[in-house]
Amino acid sequence: METQNLIGYQYIKGGKSFRAISPATGAELEAEFNAASLADVDKAMQLADKAFATYSLTDGKTKAAFLRSIADEINAIGDTLIECAMAESGLPAQRLQGERGRTTGQLNMYANLLEEGSWVDAVIDTAIPNRTPLPRIDIRKMLTAIGPAVVFGASNFPLAFSVAGGDTCSALAAGCPVVVKAHPAHPGTSALVGEAIKKAAQKHNLHEGVFSLLFDDGYTVGEALVKHPKTKIVTFTGSLKGGMALVKMAQERDEPIPVFAEMGSVNPIILLPKALENRAEELAKLSASITTNAGQFCTQPGLLLAVKSEALNKFKKALAVAIADVNSATMLTPGICANFNKLSNSVIADDAVTIIAKSDKLDAGNVNQGVAVVTEITASAFLADEKYKEEIFGPYSMLIVADDVAQLEQVVNSLHGQLTATVMAEKEELPQYKTITNKLAKLAGRVILNGPPTGVEVGNAMQHGGPYPATSDSRFTSVGTGAIKRFVRPVCWQNWDNDLLPDELKDGNPLNIWRLVNGEIAK
Repeated sequence: METQNLIGYQYIKGGKSFRAISPATGAELEAEFNAASLADVDKAMQLADKAFATYSLTDGKTKAAFLRSIADEINAIGDTLIECAMAESGLPAQRLQGERGRTTGQLNMYANLLEEGSWVDAVIDTAIPNRTPLPRIDIRKMLTAIGPAVVFGASNFPLAFSVAGGDTCSALAAGCPVVVKAHPAHPGTSALVGEAIKKAAQKHNLHEGVFSLLFDDGYTVGEALVKHPKTKIVTFTGSLKGGMALVKMAQERDEPIPVFAEMGSVNPIILLPKALENRAEELAKLSASITTNAGQFCTQPGLLLAVKSEALNKFKKALAVAIADVNSATMLTPGICANFNKLSNSVIADDAVTIIAKSDKLDAGNVNQGVAVVTEITASAFLADEKYKEEIFGPYSMLIVADDVAQLEQVVNSLHGQLTATVMAEKEELPQYKTITNKLAKLAGRVILNGPPTGVEVGNAMQHGGPYPATSDSRFTSVGTGAIKRFVRPVCWQNWDNDLLPDELKDGNPLNIWRLVNGEIAK
């Protein structure tokens, strides 16, 4: 398979060629790809800008049909997509099949949202000409698409957070054309999905600039896309360093634009005393959340917090047995594996840190293997050094042992912003720890009781985002229907005749959607 940059509906040769690397073997894969040129970037963004003029006004039913067609085209690729993603990511078939289902499921979920229509948050204040001391004029407001969006594909989700992932489908649902910068680790997977989107767009006679896909194995294309004057919004999932570099670029433009970056989280789990007393061995099953798919989830629990006790010792013994039994797993890229080993080994080498357990089940037949490890540190030592709060992306977690509840609170108060925070507790003990649980709600986007943080439900109530450094803007989610709010802005229509208003704001409600009319919910 040889593929080039997919701009609009045509393949266009770009710059230097590159190949993906099999993370399992370390060998180059056969397919060759070309990095986009700066001319390719400009063409993609110019096309997106032209497409925005019409696509932003496309009705909800047409956009919904487009999204459903993308899902159908992705499914039509069949096993070829799974096999390609396996070769490029090292992820197992079952995981990728589930991820494909999540990808198509969220496309159909957004289609449902568009067909229902109330996501535009239409608000109508009709005129009150006889109001005193001053009359009220007719004012109507709704959310509208913000402009062409640039989406950076994520390394750890080659389908659900990549070319047709949550960022792309929520942007397209909002009415924003999308230019995707494919992740260099899985260009073949990206090309297959890009072709599916292209076919779906052609089926519905949409402007060719509604979607473009660009390749690059470095930083040139990404930087050019963020700085391009036609770009109005950027989304990114990756490292803190990478995300903040994009935020800085976007703020230094002549016209600053928003960057919604998901950048890193250690997702602390608080193990309260009664829970440890009653179910220490059950809680040790958190080993699965720590290690599944080599721990390469943004919600992987990197910190465990507890007060020292005999019950905690029982938990540690059970956790040690579970971790020792975990097979090594192929990590997504050689770079990710090298960074995991560098960071984890650096922490393990500290005198303040001891190893609770480290798996010895290494797959010697493959390279780039992530080996599960859990360490322990005292709360006082943890509080003394900021480096222990940094994310180690992979199958690693650290247990922080506090002397008492007051010190446990100190640790919680010292933590930075998180995607998730979890409490393992018995119902009767929770009232004693309100200070801690209230703090968790301030530092995390999702607060979980008695469940692992891994596994993110794609739905209407999900909040996948959190205070810095977890994300660059904690007000928004990148998962679930609420993610569409990143790609829109409110526009107020004042004193317009009914026939000139957008359909969502007209009297008589031709779309039959729920709206707020004069302070009351009405259809």
